[in-house]
Amino acid sequence: MVDHVQSLARGLAVIRAFSATSPELTLSDVARATGLTRAAARRFLITLADLGYVRSDGRLFALTPRVLELGYAYLSSLSLPEVAAPHLERLAAEVHESASVAVLDGEDVAYVARVATARIMRVTISIGTRFPAHCTSMGRVLLAALPSELLDEFLEGAELRRLTSRTITQPAALRAELDRVRARGWAMVDQELEEGLRSIAAPIRDRTGRTVAAVNVSTHASRTTLQRARRDLLPPLLATAGRIETDLAAQTVTRAER
Repeated sequence: MVDHVQSLARGLAVIRAFSATSPELTLSDVARATGLTRAAARRFLITLADLGYVRSDGRLFALTPRVLELGYAYLSSLSLPEVAAPHLERLAAEVHESASVAVLDGEDVAYVARVATARIMRVTISIGTRFPAHCTSMGRVLLAALPSELLDEFLEGAELRRLTSRTITQPAALRAELDRVRARGWAMVDQELEEGLRSIAAPIRDRTGRTVAAVNVSTHASRTTLQRARRDLLPPLLATAGRIETDLAAQTVTRAER
């Protein structure tokens, strides 16, 4: 490829040699990981150090926080669905269940990102699909985050439809459940939207701590007990919410600095 800049490719390879499991590397480690000679690896490391992307104690090399600048331009151009998408893919692959992100829109949640591993509902869920907020895990996370006056308006005016025999339809009972969601920081809904469907959700917050969306994992009751959902699905779900928040915060900082 005539336009391929080999030195740039090699420099990026040096950066990629560092990882969570290998945060510090010797010159020999870098040369081995990249396939470069020691002399070439040394030149790239010195250049990266001069630019502020790498630090060294004389023997070990490590990346500096300045490397984050390389990703900020990309993150700053992304919308919430685009920021969330790779994290949903990672979550779905880890737990082998479908994962989604939704926002509150009136009395409903609207899906803005989704990775499906299997169809577990009668209807097909896609971007833009809407469900009543009162009987969905993401809806409850979002409702629990509302200011008290807005929550009062919702409970006074919303149609709390009964979709299954388990659906909470009384405002007082729903308010009590939202209090529990707010206190523990996540919501679980057991077959209230559709028989056989269980889901667990966590909030996604912006830099100010305001809940702007919710992320969930949905599963079928026949293969996942409530206890297993809390034990096996909740920890990776909360970790995913945290990673999405980190990327959103980076995006916001970049835009503010423009």
